Amino acid sequence: MPTAILAGFIGMLLGPEVLGIVPFDQAILGNIVYHAMAIGFIALSLKSRTRETSPIVLKSGMLIVSVYMLQGIIGIVLTLIFMASLKPDLFVGFGLLLPLGYGQGPGQAFSMGSQWEKLGFQGGGNIGLTIATFGFLWAILIGIPFMNYHLKRHQLKAKADTLHRERSPYLAQSEPDELPLGDALDHLTPQIVLIGIVYLATYLSILFLDHLISPMGTFGKTFVTVLWGMQFNIAAGYAIIVRLIMDRWLKKGILKRDITNNYLLQRISGGVFDYMITAAIAAISISAVQQYWLPTVLMTTLGGVVTLYYLKFMVKRVYQKNTLENLMGFYGMLTGTISTGMALLRGTDPEFDTDAASNLVFGSAVGMAFGTPLLVIINIPIMGYVDGNTSLYGLTIGLLAGYLSLLVWLMLRRRQA
Repeated sequence: MPTAILAGFIGMLLGPEVLGIVPFDQAILGNIVYHAMAIGFIALSLKSRTRETSPIVLKSGMLIVSVYMLQGIIGIVLTLIFMASLKPDLFVGFGLLLPLGYGQGPGQAFSMGSQWEKLGFQGGGNIGLTIATFGFLWAILIGIPFMNYHLKRHQLKAKADTLHRERSPYLAQSEPDELPLGDALDHLTPQIVLIGIVYLATYLSILFLDHLISPMGTFGKTFVTVLWGMQFNIAAGYAIIVRLIMDRWLKKGILKRDITNNYLLQRISGGVFDYMITAAIAAISISAVQQYWLPTVLMTTLGGVVTLYYLKFMVKRVYQKNTLENLMGFYGMLTGTISTGMALLRGTDPEFDTDAASNLVFGSAVGMAFGTPLLVIINIPIMGYVDGNTSLYGLTIGLLAGYLSLLVWLMLRRRQA
């Protein structure tokens, strides 16, 4: 089990909800989750990389987003069933936290759920964290036995048992195109400054739109709430723009050296994601989610089962080789985060010799573009809830199903080796 997840459960056990030994403030932990998500993705987006545009990478992005759509359909259909029967006061956005918590992680689920609290979703942020935590459990407690079953079935050995890594000492030398180690600035400083500039630009942009759109009545207030919940997407977009500008300036000679460092940016993102996962689990308020326990358990269970078997069906049709490696990586990522995806992938491919790791990384980048419609679609029923227009609920299901069908058709139109 990844240490960040284990630390989160230890925090929950020691926290005020259970033993009360560590009296931490759950609101502060929630803020850590909210900001860490944005900082981590800014760091990842600032990394210099070779841009992959091969068909298999595009299909990987489509596969990721198709799971978002499927999870969204499961979530909203179950929510509408509960609203029509056992829980008529259930907020319609409850089910739409499934693709956010499972597909996009605790930061996005908490961010959107917290913003929906202003529209009447009691405990929305905590519900988002809870759903994301169930996703981690599905990724680890179901993913590992599933992986071992298939390894045994195909008479393969879990390669993680024989994992051996060569450790090389840190050498005090810089890459040719980077800032020299003898420069007045430490290498870490420019990374922090760039991340800070991007996040400041994100904050000022949303603040400006807040003042501009809020006076537009119910629609304006609802849309602004959505913007604050999407700050991680906006921040990642700004970071990509900064990366593209820097690449262009380096090519033209305006920048003499690349001021970013991929190793340090990866360490920054990995560190903040670890804190995010730990804080997300530790911040869950058991008392706050008690009223939602039945729909939460049913939705997360159905979401976990359907996600597993949908991926099992699709992966062997999209990828003609390394199907088990791709299946475990995508399943771990689409119920937890890319960290849990990599953790499961290492059980079958510890040296990342197959294309599965690159499919996860580059597919996630492509998925950001393909996934943009989801961020629009999931807010349609929220506007319907606020305005009392229930016809928008059916429209949401239709749009999710239509986009899912389009992505599946594009993926299966021609098989890619």
